[in-house]
Amino acid sequence: MTRTTGSMLALVPGTRKAPGTGANTDRPVFFIGTHHPGWLRTATMPLFISDRRLRNYKTLPRAASTWALDSGGFTELSRYGTWDHGPAPSQYAARIRRYRDEIGHLAWAAPQDWMCEPAITARTGLTVAEHQRRTIDSVVCLRDLDPGLPVIPVLQGWTVSDYLRCADAYQHAGIDLGTEPLVGLGSVCRRQATTHIELIITALRARGITRLHGFGVKISGLTRCGPLLASADSLAWSYAARRQPPLPGCELRHINCANCPRYAARWYAHVRAELRRHAFTQPSLFDPPGGDA
Repeated sequence: MTRTTGSMLALVPGTRKAPGTGANTDRPVFFIGTHHPGWLRTATMPLFISDRRLRNYKTLPRAASTWALDSGGFTELSRYGTWDHGPAPSQYAARIRRYRDEIGHLAWAAPQDWMCEPAITARTGLTVAEHQRRTIDSVVCLRDLDPGLPVIPVLQGWTVSDYLRCADAYQHAGIDLGTEPLVGLGSVCRRQATTHIELIITALRARGITRLHGFGVKISGLTRCGPLLASADSLAWSYAARRQPPLPGCELRHINCANCPRYAARWYAHVRAELRRHAFTQPSLFDPPGGDA
């Protein structure tokens, strides 16, 4: 039996539309990572916000636009080597439900996944296969707790064969990634300037897994494989701003623009321009096999 969510994830504005509704080729959608949930009140660009930043809010901001939820898994595992210090699955599911209902405009939420970068597996002392198993278990558990939650499956691995084995394991767990509205692609943010991410995406697309979200994919990765992704997120703008003088007009507000919505908006506009430029220079990469997706 194939496991599915109780309701389809809403298509994020800017992604390719469902078959029969007309094509929108303004992809991928780019989510700006931020440490400041308060931006949800006014932001017109998609935001990517961690549960670690939201969990202690008594009164949540009401979102003005689309956003997605990060579970904070990289911080949990790099700091503790385990999810034991994080929320129990039932607590995390309850928080996703609260964010969806009280903040609104929640496009999707990441599971409590286990990244597979060598530094993380060294920290946990577990194998890649065990990280994959625990990631899939989290997706299954959260969906069983509440089938209506917009929790996406996330593929984890390090080599191309790792990711393909992870896809097979999802199939064995009853989750058909080819029919999912969105599938996360984890453990790629630190090697996107190489051909590795392209090889991984190409192999997954050959399996019919075409609606991918690239976690932590910066401009260098987007210019290589942006048209092959449905969406991506990055907090790289903040690190770049920390090393530069503040924007004109920001000098009296802060010493740099690492947490500045004006800088983030400019970065977002720059990313969108780069995506449009590379979509036109790589037309053969644009459409997934089999037509619209």
